[in-house]
Amino acid sequence: MDLNLQGKVALIIASSQGLGKGIAAELVKEGANVMLTGRDQDKLQAAQAELEQLGTGKVAYHPVDITNPDDIQRLVQVTRDTFGTIDILVNNAGGPPAGTFEQFSDEQWQAAFELNLLSYIRVIREVLPDLKKQGGRIINMASSSIKVPIPGLLLSNTFRAGIVGLTKTLAEELAPYNILVNTVAPGRIATDRVAFLDDVKAQKTGKTREQVEEMSKQSIPLGRYGTVEEFAKVVTFLVSDASSYITGSSILIDGGMIKSI
Repeated sequence: MDLNLQGKVALIIASSQGLGKGIAAELVKEGANVMLTGRDQDKLQAAQAELEQLGTGKVAYHPVDITNPDDIQRLVQVTRDTFGTIDILVNNAGGPPAGTFEQFSDEQWQAAFELNLLSYIRVIREVLPDLKKQGGRIINMASSSIKVPIPGLLLSNTFRAGIVGLTKTLAEELAPYNILVNTVAPGRIATDRVAFLDDVKAQKTGKTREQVEEMSKQSIPLGRYGTVEEFAKVVTFLVSDASSYITGSSILIDGGMIKSI
């Protein structure tokens, strides 16, 4: 199957580590040019050096606070200056704090909104002129909570659902320009974020993280956490020419964990 990603330009938000970095790695292997982003310049520099060894795609990076609209504008312009245009956007952001309704202030709600939903809107707005010229792909990263809310993750549950509404609406609005927009929803993928959430649950329940992980695996039909590479390969397919008739979809990558239809 020819994915036709050679020479395509991908802007991947929050890609110095975790799922974002994994997606960048798969795209570089396919010959795409990738712009990495994140707050930590040292992590970005290390990721660039690592990914450049994987394939023919070029790798650049630009530090950014994704909640700052001026930073977003600079990021998109730097990507254009570096690679000429943008064909693929992968929206991603770190998860907001865990907690329940009565624990959160207005300031925490606003911060989560700006990080986990408004940042997506702002980046899409900035890259849209490029995508409208030649078509392209937008992937909005969410969570399995778009199907089944996760206890203790109220902020995430709320704004991840908003991502689905954004994706569905944009898929219809942007279809005439051959811009395909999809949501990807990871389940229990072996990342630092999932390890942190397992730690939080372990502290609350008096169990070890290993015990919490084993309990989680029992709820997954495949009996294990997914790998970053497995997740990234699905995203790579979705941003390729091989997925030319998929838009507005929410795709779970969860080993069968979510039982809802």
